[in-house]
Amino acid sequence: MNTTKRISSISPSLTLAITAKAKAMKAEGKSVIGFGAGEPDFNTPQHIIDAAKDALDKGYTKYTPSSGLPALRKKIAEKFEQEQGLVYAPSQIIVSSGAKHSIFNAMFALVEEGDEVIIPAPYWLTYPEVVKVCGGVSVFVEGHKDNHFKITPEDLKKAITPKTKMLIFNSPSNPTGTVYTEEEIRAIGKVVEEAGIWVLSDEIYSKLIYDGVRHFSIAQASEALKEKTVIVNGVSKTYAMTGWRIGWLAAPADVAKAIDSFQSHATSNPTSISQYATLAALEGSEDELVAMREVFNDRRKFMIERIRSIPGLDCIEPDGAFYIMLVVKGLYGKRYAGRKIGGSLDVADMLLEKGVAVIPGIAFGDDECVRLSYAISKEDIAEGLNRIESFVKEVF
Repeated sequence: MNTTKRISSISPSLTLAITAKAKAMKAEGKSVIGFGAGEPDFNTPQHIIDAAKDALDKGYTKYTPSSGLPALRKKIAEKFEQEQGLVYAPSQIIVSSGAKHSIFNAMFALVEEGDEVIIPAPYWLTYPEVVKVCGGVSVFVEGHKDNHFKITPEDLKKAITPKTKMLIFNSPSNPTGTVYTEEEIRAIGKVVEEAGIWVLSDEIYSKLIYDGVRHFSIAQASEALKEKTVIVNGVSKTYAMTGWRIGWLAAPADVAKAIDSFQSHATSNPTSISQYATLAALEGSEDELVAMREVFNDRRKFMIERIRSIPGLDCIEPDGAFYIMLVVKGLYGKRYAGRKIGGSLDVADMLLEKGVAVIPGIAFGDDECVRLSYAISKEDIAEGLNRIESFVKEVF
């Protein structure tokens, strides 16, 4: 079968590959602790589920405007102003089938063939694939481990060329949990503003931040930056609604209009029932979000302390999301069960033999680490880390 270059160039997801192996082992009756979770292990709050049931009962099962329910777009715009001081007209909000869909829409609207897109590393593995599909060229800028995986304004400045079209900025970050401070974001924003490039600001984890750390959007840094920024967010992580598939973007008016036109032909509207559920999420209490965040924070602290008690391992403390990058480079060059450890893929494969599923860091642009999620029970975290410690003890 002959497929187009753009589709055949897409790399398979290492995350899905590891997850598939873990599921196969479980199907065989083997015990596997899966640290690969990219979604909260909580159910969607009941008032949101009830809103979806009510929408069904009322027959709200028809097409909506391609850009989303007017009431939902209005509510999202209100939340931007209330929570971040960012003023958008409802027409500047486009609701899509998940934040990933919004990222693709933004990239498709702004990136031309040959345009360079700067991506700080470690990065969410989907970013470079979307750049590739849209004809762009990914330019990776390595974040510094001694700076919590963050890039500096100097790093960014060095990466910008006449071909640079966009910076993808993700804070809080998947996979690192990194959260940039307001001061750091303003400094990076200054470089962006001087270069006149676009920013795609992925803020899907913006409400999963711990210990008083505050989220600050690069669009808040100046009005000029806001006019060159597309913000992406959604309900997947914040309200444990990953399967509902609702995300959105906020963009300058002309960009939003173009994306609306494209989406009307590509997918039509996002699911009507999920939109009504999302409206209930945004209008309702955030008590369950607060409770979920407290549980995540407890797990985060437990995991950090436990990792640092294992000789040969280390981690960089995350301030947001629900991931930890476990630094395993100290094991490289050594052997496990007679086999040499050469990188994060080897570590991930060997840990599977111990009944632990992790995501190799090479998938995120950092082969010195593996990613662990703490969106699993504390009991599973404890058992999984016990197995990891057992693995390390057998490495020589």
